[in-house]
Amino acid sequence: MPRIFDNIEQDLLPALRETLVVSERADFCVGYFNLRGWGKVGEYIEKWSGGDTSCCRLLVGMQRLPQEELREALSLSGDAKAIDIQRVAQLKKKLAEEFRRQLMIGAPTNADEAALQRLANQIKAKKVIVKLFLKHPLHAKLYLLYRQDYTNPISGYLGSSNLTLAGLSKQGELNVDILE
Repeated sequence: MPRIFDNIEQDLLPALRETLVVSERADFCVGYFNLRGWGKVGEYIEKWSGGDTSCCRLLVGMQRLPQEELREALSLSGDAKAIDIQRVAQLKKKLAEEFRRQLMIGAPTNADEAALQRLANQIKAKKVIVKLFLKHPLHAKLYLLYRQDYTNPISGYLGSSNLTLAGLSKQGELNVDILE
């Protein structure tokens, strides 16, 4: 029977971390992502070598950029393919700036700054591959973790928790684990 994680009686974060410890790669699809959420799981990906067979692929579907620039760009053309490479680069830069601004909310801690540096290094080393889903809003929450285990090669968590501090441990959510 699947376990239920509600972040009240049973938190998703410890289960996700325990699964990351024994995993060799992961695929995460979330609506929202922030640095404080990444700070709670990023260290577990550090041991991976990077590349297609040892990385965390992260698909973010609802990331809001300043002044909703992304949505404006899409609404002007009506087609995500109409965004040129230069515009994509600008949006990625804005996203990086937004992550830096997240550290300014409240009193940024050394751990927050370390999480930002770790994420930047992991992206450079291809331990983390971040993609923004631009075609339409994607509000999914799925965490798939892969390991060398004959009886359970894939562990999944499906539900309502985004890759944010609140989604992983601070607010009521509803998630289940799915074992292959």
